[in-house]
Amino acid sequence: MKKVVIFGAGETADRCRFYLENDSRLQICAYAVDREYLDGDSHRGLPLVAFDEVATAFPPAEHDMLVALSYVGVNSSRAKKYAEAKAKGYRLVTYVSSRAMTWPGLVIGDNSRIHEGAVIQPLAKIGSDVVIGPATVIAHDSTVGDHCFLSGAVMVSGKVVIEPFCFIGAGARIRDNVTIAAGCVIGAGAVVLEDTVEKGVYRAPAAALFPRSSDALQKI
Repeated sequence: MKKVVIFGAGETADRCRFYLENDSRLQICAYAVDREYLDGDSHRGLPLVAFDEVATAFPPAEHDMLVALSYVGVNSSRAKKYAEAKAKGYRLVTYVSSRAMTWPGLVIGDNSRIHEGAVIQPLAKIGSDVVIGPATVIAHDSTVGDHCFLSGAVMVSGKVVIEPFCFIGAGARIRDNVTIAAGCVIGAGAVVLEDTVEKGVYRAPAAALFPRSSDALQKI
């Protein structure tokens, strides 16, 4: 049984631990956080270590890692730690719920999470460090780029391209053959019928472009 260190000690990390302990063959052995967030030496009964010491305490030759962060900074915080973990030599694990519907030949990168009720149709491709929320549908021939976060009940139609560093809010709908440009934020319930502009922010109901770049949302 492969041992895994979870980066993070917040709600997202705790949910990831629950999923992995109840729906995988991975063993969670510790948590790691940046030193400035270190508060004690344990979290929920497991060791808690500073990230700058994690490779000594839990060597990457014997442990994998999951970077369990949410979409803060339009996924930039998670992407930064993803790169740092790989630089330390860790293999980053991907979790696909046994309650998700997928097909043979699914292409999916590392440090990604596909949650319960998600449907990934044939010939779809999922990048690295991607989160696919519950009941989200990725239709045939669509591509989700690296470092994206799709919330629950998102509908991505066929032959859609979602470029890296996008956030798609709950219940959003994306028409077939549309490209969501890099760094976009698509609000909950928005309906996207045409290609978007890079770092655009789109709100429901008709995915009108909000007059601000997603750079303004980096602190969210």
